[in-house]
Amino acid sequence: MKYIIVGAVAGGASTAARLRRLDEHAEIIIFEKGAYISYANCGLPYYIGNVITDRNKLFVQTADAFNQRFNIDVRVQTEVMSVNAEEHTITAKNLVSGKEYTEHYDKLVLSPGAEPIRPPLPGITNEGIFTLRNVKDTDFIKAYVDKKSVKKAVVIGAGFIGLEMAENLHGLGLEVSVIEMGNQILAPVDFPIAAMVQQHIRSKGVDLFLNNAVTGFEKNGEKLLVNLKTGNSLEADVVILSIGVKPDTRLAVGAGLEIGEARGIKVNEYLQTSNPDIYAVGDAIEFANPITGQSLVTYLAGPANKQGRICANNIVLGNVQKYNGSINTAIVKVFDMTVAAAGTAVKHLKAANIKHIVSTTHNGAHAGYYPGAGQMTIQIAFDPESGQLYSAQIAGYEGVDKRIDLLSSIIKRKSTIYELIELEHAYAPPFSSAKDPVNMAGFVAENIMLERLKIFYWNEMDQIKSDDIFIDVRREDEYQKGRIEGAINIPVDEMRNRLNEIPKKKNIFIYCEAGLRGYLAQRILLQNGFTSVKNLSGGYKLWKASTEERDFAEVLHLSNA
Repeated sequence: MKYIIVGAVAGGASTAARLRRLDEHAEIIIFEKGAYISYANCGLPYYIGNVITDRNKLFVQTADAFNQRFNIDVRVQTEVMSVNAEEHTITAKNLVSGKEYTEHYDKLVLSPGAEPIRPPLPGITNEGIFTLRNVKDTDFIKAYVDKKSVKKAVVIGAGFIGLEMAENLHGLGLEVSVIEMGNQILAPVDFPIAAMVQQHIRSKGVDLFLNNAVTGFEKNGEKLLVNLKTGNSLEADVVILSIGVKPDTRLAVGAGLEIGEARGIKVNEYLQTSNPDIYAVGDAIEFANPITGQSLVTYLAGPANKQGRICANNIVLGNVQKYNGSINTAIVKVFDMTVAAAGTAVKHLKAANIKHIVSTTHNGAHAGYYPGAGQMTIQIAFDPESGQLYSAQIAGYEGVDKRIDLLSSIIKRKSTIYELIELEHAYAPPFSSAKDPVNMAGFVAENIMLERLKIFYWNEMDQIKSDDIFIDVRREDEYQKGRIEGAINIPVDEMRNRLNEIPKKKNIFIYCEAGLRGYLAQRILLQNGFTSVKNLSGGYKLWKASTEERDFAEVLHLSNA
């Protein structure tokens, strides 16, 4: 058998290695148009920022080492120009010599990845404007920053790579601005989680321009001018375009393969395209979301590596293993904070008309009496009837990674919030609490499911009418430092002795700093004859961050109009 793989890095290289482990005697050829077969895409911003100082550390495998270990013909700097599905051939071009030739295959695997979006804006070809997708891009950016005495950087796009670049350029001592067309950073997460991270970014001296768009670029002497829709301009020495990527489907279209609704290469559950002898993996493919059933493309290394293994199994053994899709578990470091997400965001559940409940909790990463117990915010969404967990998002400091992995496994298995309650975790004061933040998220979700806890959300303040009772149950000193307009202060520890101050027949809305004291106050009231009591999910902390960032974004949006 002769297998040809187009594209290396995560999906293609893992497919090739697995094919060899399954079939020692097959002929296997990898074509990679870049100079490197396998490198750490996710490490590129950190090399630019001098966090990773040894360039060689970026390379997982070289072409020679891969060939020696797996006996695979690796052809780097060679681009596959076309696929003839009927003839089972590909046409390739050596980018060094310019020579073109054809190769026959029995089975073909497409792993062309994705390409950065580079809109046709005026001046976009000016020197100093870069995208970051591969090692070549990285070398260009690093050399430019090091040699040009760069002082000001503008990052366009506030996704994962954009924020990593902003942090690393800031770490080099540059003045950094981030421009984002949407009303928040990190599109995969919901606004309240994004809002908390946005405030952290601003605290580092990075300017965030949300609800804003770039209209073009101009040269102003040695500087670049980044023109905005508002009519304003930002001065920059270097610009990083991180607007996003799109699946590279050129070869698939040319071969007559089916392209899906999300504009990726459509594959079945065995990663097989519409042609039975052509499979596809990685950033270029689309598949059904396990939660919504809608087609999506995912740009993550983890799923691509797993797809490569499954794809090879199916090619050699005959479609024996199904790929069950990805719930897009992802994590990013943003200065001192960590943000992570898994599953389907609340905004996407709403768009898909999937009924759900949202719950937000705040807890320490480890025991409060052990030094350095930073807070983490966990937002979960779940089915109101079965309790199936649909998504989890976390913003915090240490310990975010292990919590999102626990929550991701539960989402992936379509398990419920009840498993969160019983989940066993490794506990010692430096690492967790006896009741881990994941357990706490489960406890609160169960209370909501059983209607022991009735909640309202930060953006539902219009529920509170003029004749309702709105109570801040924090301490008086907290109340004096900052409160939600219209709230009276009855601390939870005084609640039992002040019940006569609260009319029983009124609708009562309660909040505290994080939610726990509000819940305790609610339980006191409900068991003392009060019938309509709601507690603010996520408390004052979430409300403050969300409303401040919403108002900030709305002001910018109005100025853009």
